[in-house]
Amino acid sequence: MFDSLSERLQGIIRGTRQKELTQDNMHEALREIRRALLEADVNLRVVKSFVSNIKDKAEGENIVEGVDASQQLVKIVHDELVDLLGKERKPLVLDNNPSLIMMLGLQGSGKTTSSAKLAVKLKKEGKNPLLVACDVYRPAAITQLQTLGKEIEVEVFTIPDSKDVQQIVREAIEHAKSNNYNVLILDTAGRLQIDTDMMAELLLIDRIFHPDEKLLVIDAMTGQEAVNVAENFDAQLGLSGLVLTKLDGDSRGGSALSVAYCTGKPIKLTGTGEKLHALEDFYPERMATRILGMGDIVTLVERAQEVFDEKQAAEFEEKMAKAEFSFNDFLKMQKQMKMFGSMGNLLGMLPGLNISKDDRDKISHEGDKQFKKIEVLIQSMTPEERNKPELLDSSRRKRIAKGAGLDLAEVNGFIKQFEQMRMMMKGMHDMKSLFGNMGGSSMPDLSKMGNMPNIPGLNPKLGKHAMNKALKMMRRFK
Repeated sequence: MFDSLSERLQGIIRGTRQKELTQDNMHEALREIRRALLEADVNLRVVKSFVSNIKDKAEGENIVEGVDASQQLVKIVHDELVDLLGKERKPLVLDNNPSLIMMLGLQGSGKTTSSAKLAVKLKKEGKNPLLVACDVYRPAAITQLQTLGKEIEVEVFTIPDSKDVQQIVREAIEHAKSNNYNVLILDTAGRLQIDTDMMAELLLIDRIFHPDEKLLVIDAMTGQEAVNVAENFDAQLGLSGLVLTKLDGDSRGGSALSVAYCTGKPIKLTGTGEKLHALEDFYPERMATRILGMGDIVTLVERAQEVFDEKQAAEFEEKMAKAEFSFNDFLKMQKQMKMFGSMGNLLGMLPGLNISKDDRDKISHEGDKQFKKIEVLIQSMTPEERNKPELLDSSRRKRIAKGAGLDLAEVNGFIKQFEQMRMMMKGMHDMKSLFGNMGGSSMPDLSKMGNMPNIPGLNPKLGKHAMNKALKMMRRFK
């Protein structure tokens, strides 16, 4: 997301490096920023305000003497991006029991899928959500929601053959009260364009049931049209927030910068992938740092906490310690890694990686291709072979290569790398245990030790001098 804008802004800032912030180079930088924003499909009103505010701050008293232009420009642009994106995170307000969330949007915006994703998110946060099928017009809309509900194990409330949306909502509320559901997610009907009939129905639901949240779901790929849609919905319904979908596919990202400013409504959630767990809270500060290439470690850590199963991680560690890590374990670990999203998205969260979008895409594409190849290779093994890699003799490897449609050399190469990885993991665990037994986190001076411990996976020719050199380097980063 924001890839092209991010690259342009970072390039503009790099161009001011090692310079004093003067009127001339500031004028040039502002002109390039204006051009970058327009190319990213940012609304013209937003561009004018954004550039004007940067100019005012750059010419004001906020400039610090002795600091180079690029550092000052990063600070100014970062602060302005945060303001533009809504200043701070605005969480969902769900104070009632049950609380009502009204999902709004045009047909094709991703409203039904976002409703299911929101249910998954609320379940993780300890809520008990109920999906309510209020789209009684679009063919198969209810069936789609029921299919998603079954997949995520969330009940979908509907009244078969009923076209009375008010009755559906009223009975859904009663059903929720009787069955301890504390959040109702209303998947309302969308249209290909805004029309009076659609708005009349939504206005009635709003006036009668007073939903706690009225969230407009916007497809980030629609560009500046998103602003017109958001302003129309807000004028008639008074939105409480926005949900931006398909941000992972929108390299320009102009709509995200435009809708919050033009409507004055906060972006509360963003969809960043096709998986049903890919709905995240929106943090303006974190997004601004990512746009400027400063990474987003906090989101990365939070995602890791969601994705990785602590119990399974402990099992992996125990197997690594005994060099019993199997191909099945590798597949489980790979599955967890996939839940992070694309490798390109992951690289975008790491600070200090000066990698272009094209390079990130290449790395992501090659990584995904290799993962798929490995998956096919492992699935060509028997269950016994997956659990016991040591069984793979030459005849078994030939059979696996044929079944996976790969060269024997590729199969041999992967198995060799897997064995090296297993031994390295065991070696790291043994090293960890060694240091722990010697008094915790302090690094020992191996030159004063007797014989080196025999750690599988490490080159036995690596002498004491080389080990001490490696340990000294590790101390520097403690």
